[in-house]
Amino acid sequence: MQELCTIKIIYKFMFLKTTNSTADCFLKITWLFLIIVTVNSLQAQEIHSVSLSEAVKLAKENNKKILKSQLETTLSEQNIKERKELRLPDIELNGEYSRITNITEFKGSGFLNGKEVTKAIPEIYQVNSTFKMPIYAGNKINNAIRIASQENEIAKIKTEKAENDIELEVVANYLAIYKMLELQKIFEENIKEEKSRLKEVASLQKHGTVTKNEVIRAELQLSDRELSALTNSKNIKIAMHELKTLIQLPETEEITIDTTANLDEMKGLDPYDFYLNKAFQNEEMRMASQELNIKKTELKLVKGNYLPTVNFFGNYGFYYPNYKFFPPNPYLYTLGQVGIEAHFDISALYKNKTKVQQANTKIEWQQMQSEIIKDEIQDKLFKEHTQYQEILEKFVVVDKALDLANENYRIVKLKYLNQLVLITEMVDADNALLQAKYNKISTRLDAILKHYELLHTAGIMQKGNRI
Repeated sequence: MQELCTIKIIYKFMFLKTTNSTADCFLKITWLFLIIVTVNSLQAQEIHSVSLSEAVKLAKENNKKILKSQLETTLSEQNIKERKELRLPDIELNGEYSRITNITEFKGSGFLNGKEVTKAIPEIYQVNSTFKMPIYAGNKINNAIRIASQENEIAKIKTEKAENDIELEVVANYLAIYKMLELQKIFEENIKEEKSRLKEVASLQKHGTVTKNEVIRAELQLSDRELSALTNSKNIKIAMHELKTLIQLPETEEITIDTTANLDEMKGLDPYDFYLNKAFQNEEMRMASQELNIKKTELKLVKGNYLPTVNFFGNYGFYYPNYKFFPPNPYLYTLGQVGIEAHFDISALYKNKTKVQQANTKIEWQQMQSEIIKDEIQDKLFKEHTQYQEILEKFVVVDKALDLANENYRIVKLKYLNQLVLITEMVDADNALLQAKYNKISTRLDAILKHYELLHTAGIMQKGNRI
């Protein structure tokens, strides 16, 4: 409709007549420019409807916490490569150039007596290369690689957990907005009815059938509804802003959620044991298990200090002059060496004992931590499973309550119009109906959220229902 009006305006000014052709042309160009800017602005402000599945998809692709966890996984993979490079030989290339003085010897019995000078070759230079490759290091390199691999597994699990956490956060935020939008509809319908009632009460007051107090009471009720609607609308804006942050949409982009989708299609509640067995393999339990494996590997790494290290080494170089003899020979010569060296730190036999004890204590600590996490998951899962059962059982109750509230409101309204009850009873019936409408919507949305929370705790979020 706005675009149609814009086209009409363009048409009007394209055929605008003025007395001055230059002014006419300038005016047309100016208005055309302003109209184009307006159309672009209207298009930019177009509101996009986002479904829950689309919101979850955008969050998994763009959310910064998920991207951060993916970078941590990449770093852990690079750490594995770094540890594997410890198996490669260390190779060095060295060069040296220097000038030296003559050699002076004192062969007399006194201090600095009997000086004898031997001419030296003034220039010395050498170029050599060395390499060392570990053959055996108490299995430390293999254990270091194993720890890096276990840390990589934890990083992958953390990424999976980050995705599931963000998905649950998006679902909770989305359903909260959905709930507030439905409440806003109830408020708007109620405000229309309150305005109509206020007119009726004012009319009755003019005819002297009701008191001024009832008019004031109707005005207060209307004012209260308008304030509630205003507060709720602001809360919707705040929640929508949080949703845009979760899915990383620009603040300037206007969006709304898709309230036309059917959100009531869910599978029935499975037995508690089904979720419990799954929960023992959720992200937190798997991370705790990997942490325990790391502590055990660290113990092996520490015990490797008791073992010798064996390296294959070699060197080869060019040297001038030949100082292997004295006086030195003025010849360039080469010399190479290759062999195996072994190293055994005897002090580790008594210095490493405490480190081994610490490593064993860390294993016990991690085992206890795993048990604590297991107990917490059991308690959380039992609570959510019970709460989900409770919400499902509320469906029949809230449906019946809404029917009763509608009937009560109809009866009280009829009595009020016939001046058989006071406006306070009318207001009470109105409040009860509003609460019953909200309870029906809220209970169903709470059931969906609790279903997701149950799947999240059980660690089967990726295999759970999609709304």
